Amino acid sequence: MANLFIVQAINLALAQEMEADDRVVVLGEDVGKNGGVFRATEGLQARFGDERVVDTPLAESGIMGTSVGLAMAGMRPVPEIQFEGFLGPAYDQLVNHAARFRTRTRGSITIPLTVRVPVGGGIHAPELHSDSPEAIYAHHPGLKVVMPTTPYDAKGMLISAIRDPDPVVFFEPKRVYRAFREEVPEDEYTVPIGKAKVVNEGSDITVVTWGATVFECLKALDELPEDVSVELIDLRTIYPVDVDTIAESVEKTGRAVIVHEAPKTCGFGAEVATLIQERCFLHLEAPVQRVAGFDTVMPYYKLELDYLPDADRIGKGITECLSY
Repeated sequence: MANLFIVQAINLALAQEMEADDRVVVLGEDVGKNGGVFRATEGLQARFGDERVVDTPLAESGIMGTSVGLAMAGMRPVPEIQFEGFLGPAYDQLVNHAARFRTRTRGSITIPLTVRVPVGGGIHAPELHSDSPEAIYAHHPGLKVVMPTTPYDAKGMLISAIRDPDPVVFFEPKRVYRAFREEVPEDEYTVPIGKAKVVNEGSDITVVTWGATVFECLKALDELPEDVSVELIDLRTIYPVDVDTIAESVEKTGRAVIVHEAPKTCGFGAEVATLIQERCFLHLEAPVQRVAGFDTVMPYYKLELDYLPDADRIGKGITECLSY
């Protein structure tokens, strides 16, 4: 096994899928010669050529439109959008075309498209570089939305996404691109889309999260009293969400806290809270709590870390839920 960062696991998944299937192509701004802004595609153009790893103009609408056309023609494009804030110009092509084409053609044409997008804050980036828009894209039928948290999951889920017949928005939490290494099999494997992971088993309270906040939650658990037993769930897939794993946990613990970086209002945590209420109402011993970003634009560097949910805020949310 190789001991890899997330960004290296993504690079390995791309290389292996491109080697195995010549329909897989990578395109985006600076993905070729420079290897992408985070170097996730480093070395791929030298290995596979500039017809399969394509440096595009600075035009997200063009990148996405070209990718939709490639997918319609039988290719398996993997476009990179440099930062999540730049998905806006590509929104029309992604939501109004890629997501709808299976239905529009009554299943005769599918769009096997994987959109790689670095997401989230915590790296002191400028405006439009630190948002968490997963709820926006989970809202649109026809799109699958995933956010792996570890190198092992990143490789396995990216391979699953590339092989999926439908469009997948593959969010990569940039704050942990190089935060830690993990053993990743060099051989091919997949991690299923739509299945959450129980990171830590517990009996007193359930914490549901995804992305970089998984690690803030782990820090919060370390700071809680030893007699507090927390079950921590990493969603991994935002949509389709694994409600069965969530419900099974909450039925056991009777309490739930949801943690995410995005603003609280209309964040995906609201959907998770509703699913818990629908499935687990008679098991709940306290209202579902949400610990989230604030309902404001992500601030610049000085206040960025004050905006993001940290171990202290998460711990307070857990304590309040337990003391209800």
